[in-house]
Amino acid sequence: MFDNLTERLQGVFKKLTGQGRISDAVLKDTLREVRMALLEADVHIGVVKELINAVREKAVGEAVLKSLAPGQQVIKIVREELEALLGQGSAGELEFSGKTPAVILMVGLQGSGKTTTTAKLGAWLKKNGRYPYLVPVDVSRPAAIEQLVKIGTRAGLRVHEHDGSEKPLEIARAGLLAARRSGFDTVLMDTAGRLHIDDELMDELRNLKAGLDPQEILFVADAMTGQDAVRSAGEFHQALEITGAVLTKLDGDARGGAALSVRHVTGVPIKFVGLGENITDLERFHPDRMVSRILGMGDVLTLIEKAEEAVDEKDARELEKKIRKNEFTLQDFRDQLRMLKKMGPLSNVVSMLPGMSHVKESDLDPKASVRVVAIVDSMTPRERRHPQILNASRKRRIAKGSGRTTPEINRLLKQFAQMKRMMKSMQSGGKKGKKGRLPFPFPGR
Repeated sequence: MFDNLTERLQGVFKKLTGQGRISDAVLKDTLREVRMALLEADVHIGVVKELINAVREKAVGEAVLKSLAPGQQVIKIVREELEALLGQGSAGELEFSGKTPAVILMVGLQGSGKTTTTAKLGAWLKKNGRYPYLVPVDVSRPAAIEQLVKIGTRAGLRVHEHDGSEKPLEIARAGLLAARRSGFDTVLMDTAGRLHIDDELMDELRNLKAGLDPQEILFVADAMTGQDAVRSAGEFHQALEITGAVLTKLDGDARGGAALSVRHVTGVPIKFVGLGENITDLERFHPDRMVSRILGMGDVLTLIEKAEEAVDEKDARELEKKIRKNEFTLQDFRDQLRMLKKMGPLSNVVSMLPGMSHVKESDLDPKASVRVVAIVDSMTPRERRHPQILNASRKRRIAKGSGRTTPEINRLLKQFAQMKRMMKSMQSGGKKGKKGRLPFPFPGR
């Protein structure tokens, strides 16, 4: 989502890096370009003004302009102000203190991804040791109840089923009672939405808030809607006093300004972001990590967390032994591609790597790994262990079995050989790959 903003800011900062001295004129031009980059990214104009003023106030100091690396100092200030804008510090925690089960109201406009996000949050809570119970209270949208039941059940979550004939507050109370009796500690209420904010919607949500006394009211916003999401967040907050926001579709191609504006406009933290369509594509929002991505510095901590979730520790140790002994095979390569798929969309994984922000989604082919797996699966166990035995007839058989072509098989074998040589040189302390290169061939076009 932040590709254009990242590219613009990196261009601005590149001019600063290495300069022995930054004059007032250079600083003025730099801040003007940063302002334009933020406005083009659809960041709220009030937010932009405040950020630029804060950066200017800190950057005009004598300690910065006369420092040994003034360019780096200015970049550091911009980074700090962006973090402050997004809510400096750790990710927003969910509130579970008080009565049990804890109640979380999911609110937002229709089409923001509220129902899907409710199921995603339920799956996230379950993975982190909670026992969530999902209650659909949206009786105004056709099939809303059925949708949550379907998604939630598929994720292994309990969903309160009903025919939608009762009023939302009655359904919510019945769901809360059922959750309490069954020992669930968290209840997620998927409330109704509208195409726009109206009195009927707000009255319904106020009644739910008054009748349930929820610990959390999370506003779900579609990041693709830009400033409309920011305005809606402000209005929902004014009516309900929301406790946090969830930004969905952050993996899309919108300009990303909503992510940089919601926190400032409402004063409440962004607690989660949706980064894909899978039930697991929901992440805690970390301001410092998001700023690192925006500035093209990667997000290694999130990448490590995703890898730890996707990789079994025992398998990782076995893989390390194979690499050390130069016994890494095509079958191991196939297993690593499958593991990589568990970590989410390929473009998201690449964006977390420092120095790889220049790689655009259009440069990657998410189906390439599927084709590679199909080729390797069409080989015999012996061929996977010893690819050097693959002659022309074997390659024709593999091509036919995988639905690919012989040139594709040759290209895969060449990439695999290059990767093994790189691994061997890294183990022996030899020359490392070029800056920005990955230690394995990411599937491209």
